[in-house]
Amino acid sequence: MKITWFGHSAFRFEIGGSVLLIDPFLKGNPKFEASGVSWEEATAGVTHVALTHGHDDHIGDTADICKASEATLFAVFELAMHLGSQGVKKLEPMNHGGTVASADFSISYTDALHSSSSGGVYLGNPCGIVVTPQSGKVVYHMGDTDVFPGMDLVNKLYQPEVGIVPIGDRFTMGARTAAFACRTYFDFETVLPCHYGTFPMLDQTADKFVAGMEEHSVSVPEVGGSIEV
Repeated sequence: MKITWFGHSAFRFEIGGSVLLIDPFLKGNPKFEASGVSWEEATAGVTHVALTHGHDDHIGDTADICKASEATLFAVFELAMHLGSQGVKKLEPMNHGGTVASADFSISYTDALHSSSSGGVYLGNPCGIVVTPQSGKVVYHMGDTDVFPGMDLVNKLYQPEVGIVPIGDRFTMGARTAAFACRTYFDFETVLPCHYGTFPMLDQTADKFVAGMEEHSVSVPEVGGSIEV
């Protein structure tokens, strides 16, 4: 499985014959726009999109991508219906605790401590996403969240080997709390930090998080960079 980071919380997963985008905030994302990766390259071959919640910096280009590629959208029920009203045709509405399978992977939604709305419209619960491939390592994208004791249950239920963790502070965990969450509740083989450096209000680098993780493995790709897991 190949995972590519497009800045903020946007990731591309290449899993077997499927291409999954999570939180595809591309247009208007200064880190992505400065990366040299084209929108067409980032969205090439997309078969599925999954959203953690309904803030604009996570919905991003979802409607345009799904309409252009006929990709299937996984999202909390209210958010799925909202994007359906914008022309997205293939919907897999979900909520906390639910799992939906596709040909190459399944998506499970977990708790997250955050909010979710766009333009004053309530868009359901914020979530974390567990990606379980038919063959390969389980990935837990935490979404936007604080640490919470239920992370222990996520670890016991899904046993994720790769963590995607928000570290930018102010709207999510900062470096110290994010490192504490990873060390306390999970046995990740590797962690990818996200949701930092995009805007001036966020922490600008992953340095404090990497230091806080001590001997644990952290991958910090450049925007547009990839890891194989």
